[in-house]
Amino acid sequence: MPRVGIIALLQESNTFLAERTQLDHFRRDLLLTGDAIRSALADAHHEVGGFFAGLDQAQIEAVPIFAARALPYGTLKALALTQLMEMLSSAIDATGPLDGLLVAPHGATASENVSDVDGHWLSLVREAVGKIPIIGTIDPHANLSAAMVDSTDALIAYRTNPHVDQRARGIEAARLMTRTLTGDIRPTQSAAFPPLAINIECQSPDIFPCLPHYQAAVSMRERFDRNDGGPVTRGEVLSASIVLGFPYADVPEMGSAAIVVTNDSPAAAASHARTLGDGLWRDRNTFLPVLLGVDAAMDGMMALPGPVCLLDMGDNVGGGSPADGTAIARAFFDRQIAGSFVCLCDEPAAHAAKAVGVGATIWLAVGGRSPEWAGVPMTEPLAAEWHVLALSDGRFTESQPRHGGLTAFDQGLTAVLVSNRGLTVMVTSQRMAPFSLGQIRHVGLDPAGFRFLAAKGVHAPVAAYSEVCRSFVRIDTPGVTTADLSRLTFTQRRRPMFPFECATDS
Repeated sequence: MPRVGIIALLQESNTFLAERTQLDHFRRDLLLTGDAIRSALADAHHEVGGFFAGLDQAQIEAVPIFAARALPYGTLKALALTQLMEMLSSAIDATGPLDGLLVAPHGATASENVSDVDGHWLSLVREAVGKIPIIGTIDPHANLSAAMVDSTDALIAYRTNPHVDQRARGIEAARLMTRTLTGDIRPTQSAAFPPLAINIECQSPDIFPCLPHYQAAVSMRERFDRNDGGPVTRGEVLSASIVLGFPYADVPEMGSAAIVVTNDSPAAAASHARTLGDGLWRDRNTFLPVLLGVDAAMDGMMALPGPVCLLDMGDNVGGGSPADGTAIARAFFDRQIAGSFVCLCDEPAAHAAKAVGVGATIWLAVGGRSPEWAGVPMTEPLAAEWHVLALSDGRFTESQPRHGGLTAFDQGLTAVLVSNRGLTVMVTSQRMAPFSLGQIRHVGLDPAGFRFLAAKGVHAPVAAYSEVCRSFVRIDTPGVTTADLSRLTFTQRRRPMFPFECATDS
C-alpha cells in the first residue's frame, strides 16, 4: 500500500502589527505531530480532513507528520520559525519512506528574517523527501511565491470566501495524488504574478469583480472536473486557481496570482496561467472599492431589513487585528442604538466582570487597549456603566462548515455586559474571529434577537452570520486591516504595483 505523508503549517502574518506571533500562539491553537493529527483533524471541515478522507477512499495509507496553525496575527518571530522548522524536520526524519506528500501551507506567513515562510519550509521539505510528488492546498489570501510553486507539483487554492470548501479542496488534492501515484497523470504547474494588489473589500469570488475570473478558472478545468477517472490527455488542465493575495504583509511576494496545473505540459500550464493573470490585470480598475465610513454606515443601516451585520474591516481578526477596536461600539453607544451587539477582546474587563459577578453593575472601560490604537481616532476605550449579564469559560463548538474549517473554539473567560443605551458587549480573554454563531449562543444569547451585530471581519463572518442576518454592511473603520490601503506604509512590496503606482494604470 502506498504511503502518503501529511504536513500543514498555517498562519497569516500581518506585518503592520507591532506585536509578534510566537510559538505559544501555535500551542494555543494547533501544534501536533503523528497520530494526534488524525484525531484532531480527520473529521474537520478542513483541508487536512479532506486529505485523510481522500486517501482513505483510495486505500492509500495516510501518514500524519506535522500540523501547526495559529490565528492570524503579527510577523512570526525568528525564534518561533526556527523552533517550528526543528519540529518539522524531526517529524519528517521519524516518518520513514514516503511515496507522496500532501501539504497545507497558508501562503501568507512571514517571519522577522524570512519574508516567504511558506516557500522556505516547502523548499526544506522538498530537499528532505526528494522527488516524490508533493501536492497541496493554499488559502486564496496567499502571497504566492516562485519558491512555493517550484517546491511542489501542484497547488490548489480554495474557491470560496468565506472559505467553506477547504475539505473539498483537500479531497481534490488527494485525488490528484492518487492519480499521480497510479501513473494516470503527471502534474506540471505554472503561475502568473500580475503586479496587482486586490483590495480585501473586493475579494468575494461569488460576485463582481472577482466572479468573471473565477468563472474563467472553472471553464479551464471543466473537462477534468467532469472526468470519471478515464484517460487524461497531455496538457489537460487538472486545476486552475485564482490567488487573491494578502495585502497586510509588506513583503516582496505580496499581490495577486494565478496558478494552473496541467497533465505533463509545463508550456500549457504557463499559457493558461498567463491567461488568468492577464485577465486580472486587464480588469484591475474594477478592484478599486467604494468605501463606506462609520457615520455613513450608521445612517444607512437604519433602513435595511434586519438583523443587520456590520463588518468591521479595520479590525478584522481574520487579518491579524487585535480585536478590541471600538469604532463601531462607540457609534452604537453614542447614538443609543437599541438592540446592538459587539464583541471585543479585553481580558482585564472580563476579569473585572467576573470579580463583581453576574447581576452586578460596574463602571468599566472596555476595548481600545492594544498599542495599535495609539493616536487612532474613534478607538479609545469605551467607558460606561455596565450590567453583567453572563459569564462563561469561552468554549464552544461549531458543527457546520464555516470559514477556516474549525469545529472547536476557546476564547477564554468571557463576560456579557449590557449598557442602558441599548448596547451589548461581549468581552473575551483571547482574540476570537467571528466564524461561528456559537460564540454568541454559548452564553445564552440569541443572535437573531439583536437588530445590529458587529463582526470583526470582511467576508469570513458571512458564512455564519447569514444564518440570521438579512443585510450586510462593510465599514471602512480605522485599524491595521484598513480597507484603505493608502493608509499603510509599504517599504518591501513590489514596485510598480497597482493601485499604488499610477504609472501602472495605463
